[in-house]
Amino acid sequence: MATTPADQASGVESDITVVGFRQSLKSAADAKRRDIRITDGITSEDIGKFPAQNITEAIQRIAGVQMSNINGRGATISIRGLGAQYARTTINGQTFASADFKDGFRYDIVQTDLASAIQVIKSPTADMDTGGLSGTVNIDTVKPLAYRGPRFILGVKGYNSEYRGKQITPKISGAYIGSFAGGTLGVMANVSYQELKDRGDYAFVKNWYNPGVVDPTNYVPGNFRLRRIDRDSKQLMASGAIQWKPQSNFEVLLQGTYSKDDTRYDTQQLVFGRWNPTDKTNPSKITVNHTANGVADKITISNFGVGNNDQPETRNLKTQAYTGTVNWQPGDTWNIHAVAHYTKGDADLREFASIDGANVAAGGSLDISDPTNVKFNTDPGVWNGTLFNPANRTYFAFVDGATHIQTAKDVSGQLDVTKDVGAFGVKSLVFGVKYHHESFQTDAFRHDRDADVSRPDLYPEYAFIPNLSTTGIRVTNFLDGKIGIPDSFLETNAPLWQSILASKGITVPDVRDFANSYRVDRYIPSVYAMANVDTVVFGKTLRGNLGARYEHTHQNVSSNLTAGTDSGSALLSKQNVIQDYGNVLPSASFALDLTNRLVARVAVAKVLVRPLLNSQTQMADTFVTDNTGIRPSVSVSNGESRLKPLTANQADISLEYYYGRGNSISVAGFYKAVKNGTFTQFYCPTSFNGVTLNGQVGNCQSADGGTDYNFSRKLNDNSVIHIKGVEVAASQSFDDFLPLKGFGATGNVTVVDADSPALGTGFNLRDLSKLTWNLTPYWENQMFSVRLSINHRSAYKQDASTSFFVDGGQIHTVRARTQFDLATGFTPTKYLSFTGGIINLNNTHEDAYQTTADTFQLASRTGRTYYLSATARF
Repeated sequence: MATTPADQASGVESDITVVGFRQSLKSAADAKRRDIRITDGITSEDIGKFPAQNITEAIQRIAGVQMSNINGRGATISIRGLGAQYARTTINGQTFASADFKDGFRYDIVQTDLASAIQVIKSPTADMDTGGLSGTVNIDTVKPLAYRGPRFILGVKGYNSEYRGKQITPKISGAYIGSFAGGTLGVMANVSYQELKDRGDYAFVKNWYNPGVVDPTNYVPGNFRLRRIDRDSKQLMASGAIQWKPQSNFEVLLQGTYSKDDTRYDTQQLVFGRWNPTDKTNPSKITVNHTANGVADKITISNFGVGNNDQPETRNLKTQAYTGTVNWQPGDTWNIHAVAHYTKGDADLREFASIDGANVAAGGSLDISDPTNVKFNTDPGVWNGTLFNPANRTYFAFVDGATHIQTAKDVSGQLDVTKDVGAFGVKSLVFGVKYHHESFQTDAFRHDRDADVSRPDLYPEYAFIPNLSTTGIRVTNFLDGKIGIPDSFLETNAPLWQSILASKGITVPDVRDFANSYRVDRYIPSVYAMANVDTVVFGKTLRGNLGARYEHTHQNVSSNLTAGTDSGSALLSKQNVIQDYGNVLPSASFALDLTNRLVARVAVAKVLVRPLLNSQTQMADTFVTDNTGIRPSVSVSNGESRLKPLTANQADISLEYYYGRGNSISVAGFYKAVKNGTFTQFYCPTSFNGVTLNGQVGNCQSADGGTDYNFSRKLNDNSVIHIKGVEVAASQSFDDFLPLKGFGATGNVTVVDADSPALGTGFNLRDLSKLTWNLTPYWENQMFSVRLSINHRSAYKQDASTSFFVDGGQIHTVRARTQFDLATGFTPTKYLSFTGGIINLNNTHEDAYQTTADTFQLASRTGRTYYLSATARF
């Protein structure tokens, strides 16, 4: 529905509203062929026709791109094996602030209507902002004067997530694009609204005892948990543009984008344990009945606690970006490009948990010997709620939770001057300056009402706790009944509990959590110079870019020093840590046209990534006690405000062959040498704050076994970590081989290898799948289309920084996964089209193991998603 970047660069307009998937492949191949950088991309036809709910699920088809799911819905991406936080996202070449700025850009808030084209740039040039260690994902929106086609576009769509029953959620979208004043003024407006419902079921072992604690030579499960997450989203996205071009040498472009995502999670959990044989006041007894693969896979346990936890969460996210661009050619050989840009992301994250706790004196048994059929039983059973009667209650909380108010903002100005040279092989020289101020702020609060069942005088609400057997929420079809535990159980009703608390006049205010509140400001002026090359070498056309960028960073981290051990601790003082550093970042990219079909490329660059923020980031030294679980815990974290920026030297080389109409094959190799990557080191001292500890990393406790401890610190790795890989991509029409026209296929394979220091000893690539591949066979004619998209990623490791299901100081391995998505289309006229599809057609799921592939750690199910849509153009 818009021209591609390649078309725009060449001045050619293409009406892609009347062409199919094959034409979109050709457009993407043309853009890649013309670019002097190492890039891959997709056009708006790709986005509109791929079976995808959001942009993440569309761009995962690009070579080297991997997707990470949340509840089965694509959320973040990794490029070439590097985590989501190492991919920079821009909109029309400028920063796009993520509302939830931690752990990488959240693409699931971006609807597919936004983009006219998406480009993944894997080798940077000097005029690009730093921050993309793995690559930069640029989303181009529609430029009105470059568009040729229908003025009005209206669409409706319906989704159904299999695990949410027969609940159809809608999507409605509308767009207008028009030109006025003799084609010198263009206007575009696009609005879309959608609702989504999905569900994820999880059974997992989070805590493990290291060999020597319970069993001399084997890991022993420390607890077992069941978790169901229902997610309801309401998403609004709007974009617009005004383009004025009164003369061929002067243009003004104003672009704006707004995205709003209001999501409610309802997390229902049964938390068994932690069963603890070393607790001197209430010890559990663990008997190991069988071992295999270094794990005690059959155990019995007596005397442990269980928490029945219902935790509603609200996540309200907003992102907005506004860009003004002026292009002016004051003379035949001069070009001036000026940009002013503002983007802001806001997140309001709140959680409210109600917990009913009981003690299982007689205990139970856990059998994980068959990872596909885990068995867990208790006596008495918790599945019907009989264990949670008032006489057996040991712990409860009417409301526990946190509030995080986050803001990410970037304000920038840029000026580029280009001088056409046309001599000595230099096509043009570019000089530029840019200044931007980026800031990240999070304000944290806690609201906790934990109760001591022995003190009804302090906690009168004990008398009002509803009986779980009559008021509990029934969880059904858990894990689709695929493992050997009951597929139905009762859960606490948090809204009911909290309404009772409110009706009794008991309020639970937000208390400032100073330890987890901070602000980061970065002031970044930069200058750069580039030479664009277009010459002939030995009779072959050589195109390229040679440049250097200098950036100075002034960083100010404001954090809080507190006294005490919990979120209500008093503020002692403010802490400001200031860093200044400068970096020279050279880059060079060259493309040699060996023939009119064969292109060779080489690119080298130095890239920079400033210290990253994730869900565990804490800027000041913190010491937080948490009494919201079955057992108290203490978390101690060293501040991260003094971390140095990560740098990497990288090189790319590729050979690309283009033939026929959109057919191509390419082979690329890449290498990165990364220094100053950060890693989290978990440790356990022999004592802390006067309390003797057991010194067991990954199982750190007080010597009396009554309290869990977690010690961590974020460090720079001064050694060099090497990353290397190969990408192969191909697109082929079968019209020359088959009597029935319209068949074809496109696909890619990426293999990545990297140094892998032991956990806690050096920079480690989180979520690295060494092998990924995509294959999309298709058939289409002017009226019908069918596509099957297959995406595979090999096993990858996670630690506590990337997965809730992993305890601090430990890792698990997510099993290899292959997903099939199906899309069909019917276009009876040029004004009307219909699409339908199934996401996760083969009902694949993400499971994990602890030590070897035969060892259970996590089982999950998210089910299939079905959709139907209709689009009218006029």
